[in-house]
Amino acid sequence: MNMSENIQPQGTAPAPSYVSPNWAPAAKDAVGTALGTSRLWFTVAQGIVTEVYFPRPDIPQLKDMGFIVADGAGFWVELRRMGNYTVTWQEEAIPAITITHRHARFTFALRICADPERDVLLIDFALEGEAALQLYVLAAPRIGEDATCNQAWVGEWEGRPLLWAEQGPFGLALAAVDREGRPALLQRSVGLVGASDGWQDFHNNGCMSWHYAEAGPGEVSLTAQLPHAGTLALGLSSSREAAATLALQSLAAGFETRWTAYCRTWQRWLDNIHWPSELETLLKAETRVLLRRSAAVIKIHEDRTFPGAFVASLSVPWGEASNSRGGYHLVWARDLVETAGALVALGCLSDAQRVLIYLIATQQANGHWLQNQWLGGKPFWQGIQLDETAFPVLLASMLAERDALGEVRVGDMVRRALCFLAREGPVTCQDRWEEDAGINTFTVAVAIAALVEGSRFLHGREAECALMLADAWNARLEDWTWAADTTLSRLLGVPGYYMRSAPRDVLIHEGAKLEHLLVKNRAHDLGLAADEQLAIDCLQLARFGLRAVDDPAMAASIAAIDTLLKTDTPNGPVWHRYNGDGYGEHPDGAPFDGWGRGRGWPLLSGERGHISLLAGEDVQPYLQAMTQMTGKGGLLPEQVWDSEAIPERRLYPGHPSGSAMPLVWAHAEFIKLALSLAAGAPVDRPARTWARYGGVRPQLDYALWQPRQRVQQLVVGQALRLLLSEPALVHWGKNGWQNPMDVATEDWGLGYVAHLPTADLAAGERVDFTLYWPSRDAWQGEDFQIVVIAGATP
Repeated sequence: MNMSENIQPQGTAPAPSYVSPNWAPAAKDAVGTALGTSRLWFTVAQGIVTEVYFPRPDIPQLKDMGFIVADGAGFWVELRRMGNYTVTWQEEAIPAITITHRHARFTFALRICADPERDVLLIDFALEGEAALQLYVLAAPRIGEDATCNQAWVGEWEGRPLLWAEQGPFGLALAAVDREGRPALLQRSVGLVGASDGWQDFHNNGCMSWHYAEAGPGEVSLTAQLPHAGTLALGLSSSREAAATLALQSLAAGFETRWTAYCRTWQRWLDNIHWPSELETLLKAETRVLLRRSAAVIKIHEDRTFPGAFVASLSVPWGEASNSRGGYHLVWARDLVETAGALVALGCLSDAQRVLIYLIATQQANGHWLQNQWLGGKPFWQGIQLDETAFPVLLASMLAERDALGEVRVGDMVRRALCFLAREGPVTCQDRWEEDAGINTFTVAVAIAALVEGSRFLHGREAECALMLADAWNARLEDWTWAADTTLSRLLGVPGYYMRSAPRDVLIHEGAKLEHLLVKNRAHDLGLAADEQLAIDCLQLARFGLRAVDDPAMAASIAAIDTLLKTDTPNGPVWHRYNGDGYGEHPDGAPFDGWGRGRGWPLLSGERGHISLLAGEDVQPYLQAMTQMTGKGGLLPEQVWDSEAIPERRLYPGHPSGSAMPLVWAHAEFIKLALSLAAGAPVDRPARTWARYGGVRPQLDYALWQPRQRVQQLVVGQALRLLLSEPALVHWGKNGWQNPMDVATEDWGLGYVAHLPTADLAAGERVDFTLYWPSRDAWQGEDFQIVVIAGATP
């Protein structure tokens, strides 16, 4: 029966007494977008459409669109709560999604895609089962910047029934047709979430009994009865009328036509990727499927308005409990370059070049990049992470190695980035996990590589300065970050390990390693000293060729990492970020809410796999583990659950937790590990860095002093160099200011360098110096001493 002929919506829907979370669950089953002119992105979770984004992947316009099946006699079920569904991608890697729900009384199938030519989401639906069953759609718009100010209406456009929602400057329209092309929104109502929405109607009355004509301003919802089969179109535009026109155009074109066009554009893009032929024999079939799907996942996350900008994920960690505006719909320079590295490895050089162009456009005046930002470049969080300044330089060099820069001029970008590294490094304000300041092995490895790789774009003394700084930092890594004979090392049965992060004062005195280092995201700080904390971050030293995997310090650290940070799950091994990590669900499975317990990251299984590759070990267990840790739709999560199962929270060991899914960085890491297996070496290793160091700690005939990095000792035979941020006069003498003399600094591009001829000093002698600053016409007001010693480089 066409109920819309008998019940006319009227009145304004009652308001709720609470505000719901902004987001749907973080763990997605699928993500998608068209590769045509459409500017619409969608996600799938719990067997329904969750967020829909327009006109950029950082602007959500719909929280979710689900379905209820009811018989009008008291039985009703919301499909997202059933959990008995399958998700398939077309041809395994094309993000045209089919969902099939199965119930004892019915089967319900959905096919979901975006119209390649319009900003319209299309959903073909079919309900099969008992004749008495009826189908209803429930949609929750989240339009504009403030979801609590939306308005919704039941209406018509050119004689076709619609459901509308709007908040300037965006409008949304929902329309439907049956298999004969006739309008198919039957009973219709709008409401406010938590009070008068469709779910509340069924919960209170067991059927659709409310028929409100308008709702809002507030968090609005849309409800309509549907026929057993047909097509829904969700249009988005600058007004509700424009959105309605787009939705009706897509319906008029026909679902099959739009589905075929959508799949064809994706197939063309995938066909342009030339996979190494060895992968057919090296990888299992399910791993090859994830490999192709991972390429699509990366491509889906690129914006249209700002080409080359890839958001970290079309999800919000623990979204069902979050009201964060940003989530992971943001750009991190680190994640972006890690993603671009996978694109380069795939041969998608024009895609990677767009990333570099976007990074050049968003570099800050002083040379660094923001901690993270909206797609248009507006800052979100305010921290500074040194590796995010270094990574874009690595991308420029990676493209230059392949003669793929084209007309992109990178010299100014590289110079400003390296000047920032020289001024601020090797200390970072935040590590890559956006937590502690200090010297972090991952961060400094990326910074050293950037100095080496970036030198190719510099000339003369400027290039020499970059290489000098890289060598000096590399030579002192163990001085700063090696912890020996600690309580933890004795417990783990190793002589020592690279610390998670060394406090910044370690540049001045080694005792800083004993200082407290905060473990964030914990209800109560663990109170651990820096040298009692171990992270997986030091693996980057081997991956980038700064240390060999069989170097004693690296080998001991790897053994410690595998003992302390590895967890074996039914789906394979997974690694934690560091001991005491609090970023994850609570022990009872409750969502992370500022504190919790860190879980295993499949991404880190990929990082560990690269180290096994360098050691000549089997990489397959790591690829297989990552493959098995995907969700129902074959996406890689940020974290997996690694404790006892909690079925009521759908948490099972080795399976996705409530963290972000997909994590684009994890998919990029999976691609790189698979291609590294075929290549026999890490495909993203910086070529010049690897050639310069070859895994060996450099032995230098000089020591480098900086105001923030004050060496205390010289080895007999070493010269002393000073690197300063502005011109200075170095007034120096020996052994209590004997034979004082002055040396002026020289401009080396990235800083000002002075050479003190100290190589002829004997053990036990001392260098005394101070600084005069001409620009300020002032002395430093402080004297410095360096002692000459015999033996190995300190």
